[in-house]
Amino acid sequence: MSTQPETTPTPEPGTSLAEQTHIAAGGDVDVIAIAPDPAEAEGILENAKLEDIFDADTYAKAQNLIARYPQSRSALLPMLHLVQSVQGYVSQEGIAFCAQNLDLSDAEVSAVATFYTMYKRRPCGEHLVSVCTNTLCAAMGGDAIYKKLQTHLGSEEKPLGHNETAGTPNEPGSITLEHAECLAACDLAPVIQVNYEYFDNQTEDKAVALVDALQAGKKPAPTRGAPLTNFKGAELQLAGFFPEDAQQYRTDVDGPSQAVETLRGAQVAQDRGWTAPAMKDVPLPEVEKK
Repeated sequence: MSTQPETTPTPEPGTSLAEQTHIAAGGDVDVIAIAPDPAEAEGILENAKLEDIFDADTYAKAQNLIARYPQSRSALLPMLHLVQSVQGYVSQEGIAFCAQNLDLSDAEVSAVATFYTMYKRRPCGEHLVSVCTNTLCAAMGGDAIYKKLQTHLGSEEKPLGHNETAGTPNEPGSITLEHAECLAACDLAPVIQVNYEYFDNQTEDKAVALVDALQAGKKPAPTRGAPLTNFKGAELQLAGFFPEDAQQYRTDVDGPSQAVETLRGAQVAQDRGWTAPAMKDVPLPEVEKK
């Protein structure tokens, strides 16, 4: 006599069959922006008038990017930043724009846009505030800072979530909050970035004062790095476009990139006469000819 195997509502490890073939995503997974409702997405790529969103100047910049690389598809990453400099995020129209200019499929562009966290799949605020919550920053207060900003920008009853925006996206004073993995500034922990510029040695009070200033239309000076711009301005720079005027270029991008804490080890070594062992002159191996 045969018996039917047990079934489970959702897939589980083992031999049991499942009544459905997938497990629903958790509450912290953004599936809406990645996979829009088919009813809403139907025909969007075919029918979208890209020229209404991306003007002649944007098309010219896209061709400029393509010309920088031996193969056009290599321009995809900066072109996605270019799209964000126009829209404040990577929309379905933005994916189509990249695909058309680079002779790629929409699926190829989507695979890249959904892989990297710097490409946003929902409209971003005027400013992107990234709080490092990796190990050292978390231990030094990063987790507490993030929780403080969640309730400060949202409320105690409804804290602002990861990649959610306080205010209307793209409008002045709007802020998108995210918790970020390591921001490569452990010597200055805990750190925050605003549009990828550093604000080091943060506290809860400093962080609140920072976002209050941003909401009031101010642009506080980062502790190091270039002067603060908005998210779209930062994205244009990440795409590789800067002012042609040399003085304006220096004004936009110049700034101290080092801190006392960062150089402390090198200073101690210099004071004590420590030097690294000399590197031996070893010939490089021959490269096999193709």
